[in-house]
Amino acid sequence: MITYKVSKNAKILFVGINPHPGSYRRGVPFSNNKMFWYLLNRSGLLQEEEAHLKDDLLLKRIYDGKFLDCYRLNFVNLVDRPTIDVTELKKGEELAGVRRALRIIQTCKPKVVCFIGKIACNTYHGSRQCDWGWQPPIAGAQVYLMHFPIRGPAEVRVKELKEIRRAANRMAPIPLSDLPER
Repeated sequence: MITYKVSKNAKILFVGINPHPGSYRRGVPFSNNKMFWYLLNRSGLLQEEEAHLKDDLLLKRIYDGKFLDCYRLNFVNLVDRPTIDVTELKKGEELAGVRRALRIIQTCKPKVVCFIGKIACNTYHGSRQCDWGWQPPIAGAQVYLMHFPIRGPAEVRVKELKEIRRAANRMAPIPLSDLPER
């Protein structure tokens, strides 16, 4: 089971769709294929030895002990149930998770909410209108839609995470001219 990491005034709240069974067993999001963790490290959001990210026990210690307290990063999924593929999710299964995510955003007030992949963002919004990059704010938080970390060139994801990191480290909101039109 994955314990969600949430705290007040986090730099970034990462929102995923649901866990892979391997990640669920390890208790660490995106630990079945550790690319997400390597990307966090390469972008400067984490400062860990890559060998520690490869080791399941050390990665669990990082997630449990440092993710929230040292790095001020938060994580939540929209659906708790693990599946190998998102097509196994049932319609409506995400509703409680969407409400939970909104409640977390409203009460914990992260600087940036980062949806991990279009499925997570579209599911949260209940539409297929989301495109990569900055989105309209949610409850005062800046919102970014990053590419899913497993497929595609790592450089794109590292660049996205660096942009998110910069936004989380500055106080001013993203200019409205940089937001997509709806």
